[in-house]
Amino acid sequence: MSIYELCIKRPVFAIVISLLIVAFGMLSYASMPMRELPDIDPPVVSIESDYPGAAASVVETRITQPIENAIAGIEGIDTISSNSRDGSASVNITFRLSRDIEAAANDVRNAVARIIDNLPEEADPPQVQKAEADSAPIMFLNMTSKTMSRMQLTDYAERYIVDRLTTVDGISRANAFGESRALRIWIDRDALAARGLTIADIETALRAENLELPAGRIESDTRNLTIRIARGYNTARDFGELVVRRTNDGTLIRLADVAKVEIAKRDFRTDFRGNGQSQVGIGIFKQSTANQLAVARDIRKEVDLIRANLPEGTELVIAVDYSVFIEHSVTEVFITLSITGILVFLVIYLFLGDFRAAIIPALTVPVCLLGAMILLNVFGASINLVTLLALVLAIGLVVDDAIVVLENVQRRIDEGEPALLAGINGTRQVAFAVIATTAVLIAVFVPIVFLEGSTGRLFSELGIALGSAVAFSSLIALTLCAMMCSQLLKPVTRETALSRSVHGATSWIAGKYRRLLQASLDTPATIIGILVASTAGGYLLFQIVPAEIAPAEDRGIFDINVSMAEGTGYEAAHKQMLDIEKELMPLVESGTASRLIIRVPRSFGFTSDYNGGRGIVMLAPWGERPSQSAVIEDVQRQLRQFPAVRATANARSSFGRGGGGGQTPVLFVLGGNSFEELIVWRDKMLARAEQFPGLTNVASDYQE
Repeated sequence: MSIYELCIKRPVFAIVISLLIVAFGMLSYASMPMRELPDIDPPVVSIESDYPGAAASVVETRITQPIENAIAGIEGIDTISSNSRDGSASVNITFRLSRDIEAAANDVRNAVARIIDNLPEEADPPQVQKAEADSAPIMFLNMTSKTMSRMQLTDYAERYIVDRLTTVDGISRANAFGESRALRIWIDRDALAARGLTIADIETALRAENLELPAGRIESDTRNLTIRIARGYNTARDFGELVVRRTNDGTLIRLADVAKVEIAKRDFRTDFRGNGQSQVGIGIFKQSTANQLAVARDIRKEVDLIRANLPEGTELVIAVDYSVFIEHSVTEVFITLSITGILVFLVIYLFLGDFRAAIIPALTVPVCLLGAMILLNVFGASINLVTLLALVLAIGLVVDDAIVVLENVQRRIDEGEPALLAGINGTRQVAFAVIATTAVLIAVFVPIVFLEGSTGRLFSELGIALGSAVAFSSLIALTLCAMMCSQLLKPVTRETALSRSVHGATSWIAGKYRRLLQASLDTPATIIGILVASTAGGYLLFQIVPAEIAPAEDRGIFDINVSMAEGTGYEAAHKQMLDIEKELMPLVESGTASRLIIRVPRSFGFTSDYNGGRGIVMLAPWGERPSQSAVIEDVQRQLRQFPAVRATANARSSFGRGGGGGQTPVLFVLGGNSFEELIVWRDKMLARAEQFPGLTNVASDYQE
């Protein structure tokens, strides 16, 4: 007995099969992550180390090269890129797609741990993170307070908020941008020279005196206590009393005699501004393979919990969230999916003319789509725009098998055969055709799964979704659909007005097609000529039409990158960024943008380079403003008013590094034996690139 005969004779069995598919499909849907695109980002591990005061060449030889040599032999490395700046070094290790990010990070930590003793003592220990060192934050939080200064607010954020945010799954790090507290010692060089002291003497005194060492334990028959000798230097005044030297006559030279000691900002050369006001910002960085939507959702929940315990007069807001566009995109696809399902049902009803007949193939759609979720979950896929698009396309495919079975069973019932017998015989007649059609479609979609590289990772989930939905459509057509046909279909005794209208229209179209077909058969040379001309025209159009991996999108947010001449100081860079902020603030005042963030310097980590800044423009909701491209074009015109800087406004892309971090559309890497040789070829490439129309900016950077 075939499966369709069993289902027709045992209707409950067919219903249970479909309910099991629906149940497991819903469980699979709930357990799968949701993201914008399939996970095509390779595992990336970054190493960062700060060496304050060191030149880039020193950082290169003392830190970057030893780290590169230590990690070179790790398994699965695709590329290693490093960047040595004044005072800091960063090394990004990109692994092959098949490499596990956790194992890769552990291997990197072990390799770095072996060379820590070889690095300069003045350098900070290297920090290993499962994210790209130069990646951009996926979210910015802004803090303001009516009761605390900016330095106090920064201290509160670093103590109580940053640590809570870094515990969220998928977070690589959370950095507070504001005025961090530090004990600062301002040396009076005249007083120092008058007493015959040097900076080294003060440093030696601080290292020798500012200690808290273990003092042992006191043990008795009844008590066991740990002895702690409290450090004598806890405040700025205490440090001022620190003895730097004892002279021969017994005079004590204290730190306050040769320096001013105070609690002040750690770095006076940084500023984070939101909507024209200096604020405390918190940047959220995700891990390289983390789900941005899930991370953003968890961060919002954590922010709501943090707000409940903030001091009075303190506010914490989400200033920039790059996941908003992704969530809107996914929602729109779900709406499209629903509309598609409704339209398919209406078309089926329009041609069948009977509600009970139309409901049979319509019910197969949700069952097949949920069945596809099961296999997507099994293969480790996610709910994203590509898989949802595949399900939208699958709706038109999964109903075909059900309609074939339905039409044949209905024909036999109209001929007078009992419904039960018509269901069995009608399904038997078309079962092989249904299976063959399904096998052909699967053979078309499954090879996509075996594509390699980033393209394969991008489209493999599309192939899985389409192939799974089509496979389940064959099963449902031969089980649930066959059973429902035998139970619900009745002989058509008379046509409705709608059926007569549809049949009349299709008959008219069939007549036109018959005459067109006859004319084609009578003039084969003409048809072949049209075919050749169409093929040639299509090829020419393919060459003319621009090609890109993804179309331009209105994501509701764009970046502003500002570069200045090498060696530009902080004050000059800060003034230029304030002028740019003043020029762009009308966007916020007019309601076109909801927030304008300005950051000086442009680097999110430690840096000694102040020749640039960064801006982020968060636009108002869609429908309440002009298009993003129009706003960017207007901003570009405004930025051209600053000839002393190179400023560009860049829209973010779905395929940007670090979650769409505003990277350039085209990136060339020049390699050579010397910088002199590279400079020659760089100038040639820049001169040639500037000849292309529509180019807004050409920039270069050095990496060794």
